[in-house]
Amino acid sequence: MGHNHNHSHHHEVTDKNLSISIFLNIGITVAQIIGGFISGSLSLLSDALHNFSDVISLILSYVAHKLAKKKPNFSSTFGYKRAELLAAFINALTLIIVAFFLIYEAVERFSEPVTIASNLVIWLSVLGIAFNGFSAIILKKDADHNLNMRSAYLHLFTDMMASVAVLVGGFLMKYLQWFWVDSVITLGIAIYLILMSFDLLKSSAKMLMLFTPEDLNIEEIVKKINTITGDHRLYHIHLWHLNDNELHFEAHLDCKENISISEFNKIVEEIEELLFHDFKINHCTIQPDFGKKGNKDFIIQDE
Repeated sequence: MGHNHNHSHHHEVTDKNLSISIFLNIGITVAQIIGGFISGSLSLLSDALHNFSDVISLILSYVAHKLAKKKPNFSSTFGYKRAELLAAFINALTLIIVAFFLIYEAVERFSEPVTIASNLVIWLSVLGIAFNGFSAIILKKDADHNLNMRSAYLHLFTDMMASVAVLVGGFLMKYLQWFWVDSVITLGIAIYLILMSFDLLKSSAKMLMLFTPEDLNIEEIVKKINTITGDHRLYHIHLWHLNDNELHFEAHLDCKENISISEFNKIVEEIEELLFHDFKINHCTIQPDFGKKGNKDFIIQDE
């Protein structure tokens, strides 16, 4: 059986920036919860609730990132490499749940508008913009290379945008007495959360379900591999993400001749190089078959 997982070039994600973001968000959350109750602002409380979900999500991302570094063992042969995918899925789902709760609260507030202490709203939203903006900036580089970090970055970025909206609302309430705008901003924050979170939820769910990556076509891959294998043909193919950095390919090779192990190994080495350089697939397992009866389709339903 041919097997390779030596091709692995990826951005190294560190814990430091995530730790800083966690502590900053704890501070924002406490300040905005107190300020929201004192001022009577629903948008500020909604921002605080979002920040609280940030704290939980960032801690989850931190724990998942730590787990992903653990070495494989007999009880978990892949280690905990999929922990970050699970964290990304939970974070995205949490954002959507929070958004629907905010929509409910905003609709309730429309029927019972209240006078809001706008000065406090303004100063605390500025604090939220500064802290969340800084946290988002320091995580941006990691977010480009890691789905788990992208989910953490998304929490922080959307909360910074929410704080901007709360700031605008604070000025409108202060100078125009438009207290109804508090509910409108809350609705806007909620809708924005749903739109921003859905793609992350879908991407992480597809990886957890071991779907074929959308940017890769199995038929195209097999067509290129066939230029190497000649009369020997691939079948029973699986292609999936283990995590953001590891893309796995496995298949059976239907050998038309009873070739030697050394010949088979040479074919597999060429396949590995092609998969890595042309498709960025860094883990390949090929099983040789000779004279084996049965279904030889690309995709076979496992019994």
